[in-house]
Amino acid sequence: MDFLRPASWEEALAAKAEHPTAVPIAGGTDVMVEINFDHRRPEYLLDLNRVTDLTEWEVGQDSVRLGASVPYTRIMEHLRAELPGLALASHTVASPQIRNRGGVGGNLGTASPAGDAHPALLAAGAEVEVESVRGSRLIPIDEFYTGVKRNALAPDELIRAVHIKKADGPQQYSKVGTRNAMVIAVCAFGLALHPETRTVRTGIGSAAPTPVRAKAAEEFLNAALEEGGFWDNGKIITPSVAKQFADLCAAACNPIDDVRGTASYRRHAVGIMARRTLTWTWESYRGTAARTEGVA
Repeated sequence: MDFLRPASWEEALAAKAEHPTAVPIAGGTDVMVEINFDHRRPEYLLDLNRVTDLTEWEVGQDSVRLGASVPYTRIMEHLRAELPGLALASHTVASPQIRNRGGVGGNLGTASPAGDAHPALLAAGAEVEVESVRGSRLIPIDEFYTGVKRNALAPDELIRAVHIKKADGPQQYSKVGTRNAMVIAVCAFGLALHPETRTVRTGIGSAAPTPVRAKAAEEFLNAALEEGGFWDNGKIITPSVAKQFADLCAAACNPIDDVRGTASYRRHAVGIMARRTLTWTWESYRGTAARTEGVA
């Protein structure tokens, strides 16, 4: 196994172009596990740790450009207001040591359906910035996951950053695991309210071959909130609406039975998380609306 160590982003792109099968490594929290268990034996490892701009982020007027290697710890410490859903998801990642090393780029590159960042990125409507010597492009998060541990990257492309809109409303994240820490998700759920567009987005992890959105549930809830005037009147969402939303989220799953949980349990848990996160986010929205607009 050869170890490639580019000193700049341009050198990294050139190395990836010359060796398309090279596996990028930054935090290494996914790659090293696969190598240690002999599940993967790449011909080349492409070490990105000397490419310092991958660990930087920029907060713009409307969005955050998050470098692919920004550690989860920094997201938690510095971007909680702008990216609350992703910050909550970051809290659930493994241990403090791994949160200090791992970043969103690794989750996206591995594209495991159980990756903790995926539901939050889906709910926020992120875009993935990828680049090769041929040029750069932005891939909408909905188009990024193409199969089990497969993504839309071309063989010569690397993930440079993720563009995420700054939260304009409450966001939540919930995860079920077999223990409280250092655990792969049995299933996970992300929810984001977008009051500016009067829409809701979801993200489901570890309950289908890829991370997915519950689009039918979103469409139902968007219509129910609009028809009931909920965005304006700030009323409590009725139990029947919350239940239907939860049922549709559970129906969006296509899970399997494995050592961490059964398919039926995953569907049930996603429904519970959907109802709870909807309650939490809507109560937060109502509280904000009451403070800013005098809604009772």
